[in-house]
Amino acid sequence: MKNRRKTKVSFSTDRWKAGGIIAALVASVAVFTVMLQMERSMLTKYEKGTVYVAAEEIPRGQIITGENYERYFREQELDISCIADGALRNPEQLSGLAAKFDIEPGVVLTGGMFEKMTDILGKMEEPVVAGLKADDLYQVVGGTLRAGDRIHIYSVTGEKEAVLIWENVYVKEVFDQTGNRIESGNSVAAAQRINIYLDKADVIGFYSELASGAMRVVKVCR
Repeated sequence: MKNRRKTKVSFSTDRWKAGGIIAALVASVAVFTVMLQMERSMLTKYEKGTVYVAAEEIPRGQIITGENYERYFREQELDISCIADGALRNPEQLSGLAAKFDIEPGVVLTGGMFEKMTDILGKMEEPVVAGLKADDLYQVVGGTLRAGDRIHIYSVTGEKEAVLIWENVYVKEVFDQTGNRIESGNSVAAAQRINIYLDKADVIGFYSELASGAMRVVKVCR
């Protein structure tokens, strides 16, 4: 009888030990899972992302092309939490943009800093670049035009009335009297030669008006 009692106690003790081991194992798995989730959360918090910053000053009106984007843009890694929603993050977003204003070196670039060439050229069927000299016009806004400016072009009729011919024409680039390109930040040099975007269908009328000496230019302030 005594031996049977000892067997029952031993069996009960073994079950208790086994249950304790299982409980400890479950607790260990739960702790490991919690720690793994915390680690993933911490890694996500400090996850890096690639953005583009200005490698050098990007002048207002500067058009970004496949040939010059490496000059103006460089990649930089930042914490995901520091990257704005509109940040430019892949090369496909870079081509065909024009700076809305002068952008300082080191600035993280966003889409709002640029306008798309498709928006600039609007509904032109066949965009072309037309050039003119300051001497061709009576007044060219005192030589202050810069790349990225918008201009309205008027024709002064014989009755001394001005008629609007083209509006919101985009100035592609301007040059001084020696032919050097004038950057947007240059407020001293006078623009002597100006390149603008026009639709090919308007070129004949543009140069006819220019030859008549009746054309006037007004700069759009924005």
